[in-house]
Amino acid sequence: MLVNLVPEFLDATHAANPLEAYRHYLERHSAVLSAYWHNYIIDLDSSHAEEVMRRTVRANRRDLLALIDNVDLNAVAEETIRRCEDVFEIDQPFDVYVTVGVGGANAGELVIDGRGVAFICVEHFTGRPNDETLGLGLPPDLIAPWIAHEIAHTVRYTSPESESEIATIVRDLDGYYDYWETGSRATLRELLVNEGLAVTASQLAVPGFEPWDYLGYARRQYRRLRQLESFLTREIEDELDHRGLGYRLRYLSGGVAANQRLVGGKVIPERAGYYLGQRMVEGLVGRDGIGKALRASALDFVDVEGYSSGIQTA
Repeated sequence: MLVNLVPEFLDATHAANPLEAYRHYLERHSAVLSAYWHNYIIDLDSSHAEEVMRRTVRANRRDLLALIDNVDLNAVAEETIRRCEDVFEIDQPFDVYVTVGVGGANAGELVIDGRGVAFICVEHFTGRPNDETLGLGLPPDLIAPWIAHEIAHTVRYTSPESESEIATIVRDLDGYYDYWETGSRATLRELLVNEGLAVTASQLAVPGFEPWDYLGYARRQYRRLRQLESFLTREIEDELDHRGLGYRLRYLSGGVAANQRLVGGKVIPERAGYYLGQRMVEGLVGRDGIGKALRASALDFVDVEGYSSGIQTA
């Protein structure tokens, strides 16, 4: 199901008391929005939450209004959902939320009471960076592949056929996805495969973009990771079956300090794990198709079609 919260958000920012109206907006959609804040921003009961809310309702959003005038967000989302349902062989209901975030993520995935949720924060896709909203200035065309990326995650987390570690963790958490719990409890192998599958799934559902667009990289970063591939696959070999939040931060998170991205004496680019994960899943996706691959155990990807850590070349 598609849920577009953008009009309601804008109504709150134009209210007589925008901060109060925004709080009511959060309360009306608390199941999803509180999970978004917890997983991607800070908890709503944090002492810093009100400061973030005030910045959010006061921000200049001329770029967002221009986006809404020029792009039919509902049509883009609905077409992407249709493609994903077919390509991913979806077997569980899910929701896609088109919303305005508070600058912490351009898109993401959740599971709420066993139901997958993909969300897209459109302030990041106006084509213009915005310091007040922390908008990244990504082109609007990228909304579709990022929605597809997040839908792919919901398949891996909620399909009855999924053998993913994260699906098991979600079940252990009574049907809820927690970024911090999964980052701590899933192996690095699972975390890399999970993102690699989402990148590949997005390419298959919404083709036509450059490889680095699906990865969320600049072209220069993509080239750098191709150069580092052999080095990185060798260095992570002994870490793949380790667990710990630090691995997720090092290989899959943005905004991480350079000293936390030190691998084998080199500071690696942010979110390098997206590239590594995509390379890890290529063989199984090619052999079995994306539908089966999304539901496969991370160990199923080992040594498929000659893939072995350390032998790939840039």
